[in-house]
Amino acid sequence: MTHVSESSLLTLHAIRLGGFADTRVVADRYRMPVGLAESHLRDFRERGWISRFSFGGDAGWSLTESGRAENERMLAAELAECGARTPVEAVYREFLPLNTRVVRACTAWQLTVLPDGSMRDNDHSDIRRDEQIRAELESLAAELAPLSTRLTERLARFSGYDTRFAAAVAQAADRPELVTGAESDSAHRIWFELHEDLIATLGIDRAA
Repeated sequence: MTHVSESSLLTLHAIRLGGFADTRVVADRYRMPVGLAESHLRDFRERGWISRFSFGGDAGWSLTESGRAENERMLAAELAECGARTPVEAVYREFLPLNTRVVRACTAWQLTVLPDGSMRDNDHSDIRRDEQIRAELESLAAELAPLSTRLTERLARFSGYDTRFAAAVAQAADRPELVTGAESDSAHRIWFELHEDLIATLGIDRAA
């Protein structure tokens, strides 16, 4: 049976995944009532797990060092409680080769290698090249779907990564920024978030 995470875990984890997120974004990440998210955020702030920052006119929440540790403690406890470590580890091993391909495709989307070996920004004037990159991303979206299903069968909070990624790729022909843009719904941001979710869940050091 699919395990449904506690709302307190989801609230703290939404900040971890967003890096910097306002209250509405935190609530929307897991379709949580804003009032419930606000209640958890007040508690987290009192415990010293989160801090509020302003950056470039935007304000939002970020995890403190103790908040990050608490998030990882919660995730480890949840994984043990529902006995999902082995299947999540199996998915992660299959995810890594796909991750390498996504990095390669996103780099190609951003940069073009010139005959002399130098690089310049991809101006998307080479339609055939862009089509080949999108085809690779579409293939990756198809390969991600069964992995996402396996994750969601164990932990409901993994739901939606595959459909969000596929939607971004599908719109990339008309909106090139949806491949590697800074928008929260770009393919690269969605994939990065999934990677962060997996390593946080498994307690893996990304730098290592």
